[in-house]
Amino acid sequence: MKNILTLFALIAAIGIGTAQEVKKNKYVLTGLDGNVIEATLYHDNGVVAQTGFYTLDNKLQGEWISYDTNGNKTAIAKYDNGRKVGSWMFFQGETIKEVTYMNSKIAKVNTFKKDNTQIVSN
Repeated sequence: MKNILTLFALIAAIGIGTAQEVKKNKYVLTGLDGNVIEATLYHDNGVVAQTGFYTLDNKLQGEWISYDTNGNKTAIAKYDNGRKVGSWMFFQGETIKEVTYMNSKIAKVNTFKKDNTQIVSN
């Protein structure tokens, strides 16, 4: 019985010792006056999921970039004090969608191929 317990303890120690280190989300106070918080969020596999900024009252601010679990860029978004603004880009294989926001509402959508050929526009 003592040998079995020793074996289990050894297996547990090896498992814990070789486990991957999980990256924790990172938040850094930044900006000219320390008025925004820079955020880096990670997928479970340790690859960066999103980067961007928060205001001190927790509203999304400025440019946010999203990545898939392989590190490929999937979206670029823009916020102004928590409101969706400007042109957002979504990358889907060979297709790029540009969504333009006004007053946090979709104003226009364009779809392009990566070779800059416009496919659809509204």
